[in-house]
Amino acid sequence: MKEERKRFLLSLIFPMLFILILWIIKISEILLHLDFSFLGIFPLKTKGLMGILTAPLIHSDINHLLANSVPLLILGTGLFYFYNKIAFKVFILSCLIANIWIWLGARQAYHIGASGIVYSIASFLFVSGVIRKNVKLMAISLLVVFLYGSMIWGVLPLQPQISWESHLMGAIAGIVLAFYYRDRGPGRKIYSWEFEEEDEETDEFKYWEIQNESKELDHEK
Repeated sequence: MKEERKRFLLSLIFPMLFILILWIIKISEILLHLDFSFLGIFPLKTKGLMGILTAPLIHSDINHLLANSVPLLILGTGLFYFYNKIAFKVFILSCLIANIWIWLGARQAYHIGASGIVYSIASFLFVSGVIRKNVKLMAISLLVVFLYGSMIWGVLPLQPQISWESHLMGAIAGIVLAFYYRDRGPGRKIYSWEFEEEDEETDEFKYWEIQNESKELDHEK
């Protein structure tokens, strides 16, 4: 139990630090009367290349940041808890892959916010859970879908003021990473009754094997 608690607390560190940085940036922007939107991704423009690295750090307002903070904390903790050995790689690749795709194919506007990372990690955990048949991984993503109500519809161009491209590209990036790392991370839990069934099948096979051998011996006699 102590080991699990320690692992859980360690899993909180990076997501909380990342969210803290987001809030420091936003508060600084407000207090200093600045606008960091120019650090977003502007597709197919040289000035928008920097946004591939900086866009997730910038949010339009407090509500935008609040909407991303809760799922980032839950999903980020889940990622670092279940996939501690590859969590940093998945997190960074989620950001880079989705943002490069946004720069290549999104609308001509500044795209900002960490929601692409949210969608990427959510789809990564969910698809990984399906691949491994791990209920815990699927449950945490479904929990975020419940908390983050517009998540499912966020990949569709329903609201022009929202970068649905970030959501869509993030979700696709997460799916790609889930298959790429399909051999890494927790597997499906095997229950004791499955071992019992396997033993019964083995015993039954041995029984019929012995019976067949006996019949062959009788036939030879």
